Amino acid sequence: MAATRFLSHITIFNSKNSNLYSITILAILCTIFYLIGIWQHSLGPIPNSSSSPVSGFLSSSPCYSLHTAQLDFMAHHLPHDPTPATARVPHFPPCNISFSEYTPCEDARRSLKFDRDMLIYRQRHCPEKNELLKCRIPAPYGYKVPFRWPESREFAWFANVPHKELTVEKKAQNWVKVEGEKFRFPGGGTMFPRGADAYIDDIDKLINLKDGSIRTAIDTGCGVASWGAYLLSRNIIAISFAPRDTHEAQVQFALERGVPALIGVLASIRLPYPSRAFDMAHCSRCLIPWDNYDGIYLIEVDRILRPGGYWILSGPPINWENHWKGWNRTADDLKAEQSRIETVAKSLCWKKIVQKGDIAIWQKPTNHIHCKATRKVFKQPRFCQTQNPDMAWYTKLEKCLTPLPQVSEIKEIAGGQLPKWPQRLNATPPRISSGSLTGVTGDNFVENTELWKERVAYYKNIDYQLAQTGRYRNLLDMNAYLGGFAAALVDDPVWVMNAVPVEADQLNTLGVIYERGLIGTYQNWYFPFLSLPSIKFNDSLVFLDRCEAMSTYPRTYDFIHADSIFSLYKDRCDMEDILLEMDRVLRPEGSVIIRDDVDVLLKIKKIIDVMQWEGRIADHEKGPHEREKILFAVKQYWTAPPLAPKHDQ
Repeated sequence: MAATRFLSHITIFNSKNSNLYSITILAILCTIFYLIGIWQHSLGPIPNSSSSPVSGFLSSSPCYSLHTAQLDFMAHHLPHDPTPATARVPHFPPCNISFSEYTPCEDARRSLKFDRDMLIYRQRHCPEKNELLKCRIPAPYGYKVPFRWPESREFAWFANVPHKELTVEKKAQNWVKVEGEKFRFPGGGTMFPRGADAYIDDIDKLINLKDGSIRTAIDTGCGVASWGAYLLSRNIIAISFAPRDTHEAQVQFALERGVPALIGVLASIRLPYPSRAFDMAHCSRCLIPWDNYDGIYLIEVDRILRPGGYWILSGPPINWENHWKGWNRTADDLKAEQSRIETVAKSLCWKKIVQKGDIAIWQKPTNHIHCKATRKVFKQPRFCQTQNPDMAWYTKLEKCLTPLPQVSEIKEIAGGQLPKWPQRLNATPPRISSGSLTGVTGDNFVENTELWKERVAYYKNIDYQLAQTGRYRNLLDMNAYLGGFAAALVDDPVWVMNAVPVEADQLNTLGVIYERGLIGTYQNWYFPFLSLPSIKFNDSLVFLDRCEAMSTYPRTYDFIHADSIFSLYKDRCDMEDILLEMDRVLRPEGSVIIRDDVDVLLKIKKIIDVMQWEGRIADHEKGPHEREKILFAVKQYWTAPPLAPKHDQ
């Protein structure tokens, strides 16, 4: 019995040992295989070589050749990817040299289609979309960077404006002379042979030009803009305008001199300025028929004159008693013309304050309290009832008097009194303080002024040429808003043409810019349609869908600033058309600053890279995390090739 129990215990013991040995051997084998696996992956793929100690054990086939189940998380009902479109590389070759002075909206050939009555054919008529040039306007061969201000007031390079017509036609009047490879501007004019400076001194003896009450002026039919050029030394800034007519290049000469000017004409539509813009208007033998068409042109001058503003007239018919023989007109004819002008001025409630020698000056009333009472005597012109007085983009002239803002007493100045210059630059403009500009408060104005001081300082840190005194003279701000960019540069020897786009979703802020003592113009870089009774073809209205050019010559500006202009016209105007217009009006070696969304700037950068511009994109002044970026660019110097010599036939 005892022996049986002993054998039983031995059997159990042997069985347990056997199990333990099996488990131990299994564990050792697993460990060996595990280590071999680690070693294999650490060495990478094992070459299929008989020299490998494990070649017979490890298959040469990679692990992923085994058929293992894979989890698929991809959708299987997607549409096919679209065929990638071939990227169009823009190409803008130079235009023919015949386009060197091309002004798209004042083209002489196109103007022949339009009525000559009231000089309608001389006003803006822009090309339709399919007529837009897709090339770059060349500078004439030999073009040079203009003289720096103030030397440019007296000199310009002949190669830049190669026209001698005015030097012959106006030789006796000292408009312009040729001296070697330069033009010299003595400052003369038809009615001021002693020079513009002496002529302005004569005006200053009649009205005060020095106390800062007169800051903005307009010169109608300006010639080479000597009047505006010499007003600048008196802190008065004038816009000079004249049509592109037989007096070849007169506005172009003005711009080469560094004087603000635009191509323009008093015809059938309003001038592109808001009401109450100018402190003074001037006509020196400007050939505008002030007494014709029921005085409609004087009515337009009244619209753009500030309350209390002055209109100065010299030349026919003023002082006809002494000049009628030299003017090749009869004394009776000239006397009758002056009488008609006097009658129109009275009907506008203007007061003639002085006539001395060849100069006569009228003053617009400061409000319309008395003028409304005189409508019982002067039945015409009536007061306008419906038209927005600041609407002036293809807006037809009307034979009605633009009413001034309401006042409560006779001594009050309609629309608010302006501080004298230079205080008026940073004082809150009356259009803002009165609440007439929806959504813009006095605090907004102050903030905007400070914002642009910071931005311009940032620009100058990056663009050293902007910081260099005298490097630039003629500047364009394509989307000026409240004029903050121009105001920040007021101490520099520059002037800025502040363009305010005419858009339904834009505030009309050009009146504010003039109230600050700055200048500007309405400009629609895109015009969806045009509907004017004055330009019918076969009794049908013309509807146009196009980008539009400025009324200026090529190479007008040394510097262009464009704040969000491309976002504003997104999906309405081709980006390349705006850039080609910028290229047209920018001088060789001129600079551009464009502020916009980074995606917009990347597209612009691709285009300017083939336009012979050099550009780079910089961060916003607040840092790299802002989506708005800034593109700094310079137009490279290039010109048309020299003309081939003419050989005798």
